[in-house]
Amino acid sequence: MSTHSTNKTTISLADLAERFGMTLHGDPSVQIEGVATLAAAGPAELGFITNSKYLAQLATTRAGVVILREHDLATCPTAALVAADPYLAYAKVAALFEQAAMPPPGIHPTAVIANGAHVAVGASIGPYCVIESGAVIEDGAVLGPHCIVGPGCVVGAQSRLVARVTLVLRVVLGRRVLIHPGAVLGADGFGLAFDGNQWVKLPQLGGVRVGDDSEIGANTTIDRGALEDTVLEEDVRLDNQIQIGHNVKIGAHTAMAGCSAVAGSAKIGRYCMIGAAAGVLGHLEIADRVTVLAWSLVSSSVTEAGEYSSSMPLMESHKWRRNAVRFKHLDEYVRRLTALEKNGEDS
Repeated sequence: MSTHSTNKTTISLADLAERFGMTLHGDPSVQIEGVATLAAAGPAELGFITNSKYLAQLATTRAGVVILREHDLATCPTAALVAADPYLAYAKVAALFEQAAMPPPGIHPTAVIANGAHVAVGASIGPYCVIESGAVIEDGAVLGPHCIVGPGCVVGAQSRLVARVTLVLRVVLGRRVLIHPGAVLGADGFGLAFDGNQWVKLPQLGGVRVGDDSEIGANTTIDRGALEDTVLEEDVRLDNQIQIGHNVKIGAHTAMAGCSAVAGSAKIGRYCMIGAAAGVLGHLEIADRVTVLAWSLVSSSVTEAGEYSSSMPLMESHKWRRNAVRFKHLDEYVRRLTALEKNGEDS
């Protein structure tokens, strides 16, 4: 199904090539009105290809133009825009057709604004929002329905809380931060001490700081720090349903996929990628430009850039059960092998 924009944005191939630095092969006057998959695109739509398994669709596409790499040009039956990174180029082009109607500035009559809160004239506060005393909403910020902004929280200029977002306490968002529905920032970190009979809760006295241009997915939770703040630097991208523990620090331009989790006081470097359902144990450090594959568990610090994995590959159940039994005896096998090697050296 194509992704038409209802505002009927149109742009010529010549403009697309010039704006995004691509090489055009085809009629520069052709007008594009939207984007779509190779299989579904029509003559007024743009498609793209990055994976060779879609070459058959490329050969039969009806798209008005396709973004591709130079080596796929011969297979393309229509106009083409050649890019070094077609996926990146597509992302930039598709943004031209995205309809994101922003509400006008103002405060909805059902919103509750405490006397000690500051809301900029250019901000938009939606239905049933609650803004508590000491909170600051900067110019151009947008709060969708049912958002809560607690004491000491700051929503930076042009940031957007889509709906039902909760900033609990001492959360500071930079500029142009996007937070999706259900996210909770600034709740208590999981800090407990055991006195021999019961748990004693440690006060969580820090906050959360999120850098400019970051994005927080739906139902993701970021706990405030115990003493210092939990920190996300600029352009950090978190998917849905991620857990970030207290005092975690995530470097700029790092992206994390859904259901991943980072335990307290871990530090993740810049330009890292953390796969879906991966876990990072507490108090560890991960260097810059590290990729952790899906379902991996980071159980020790990573000091060098590169790709890391600890998950087991999928296999037939009977093989898995057999291997699971062997796993229990790995230490025994290592001792026996070491003994055999030693005996071989002595003989």
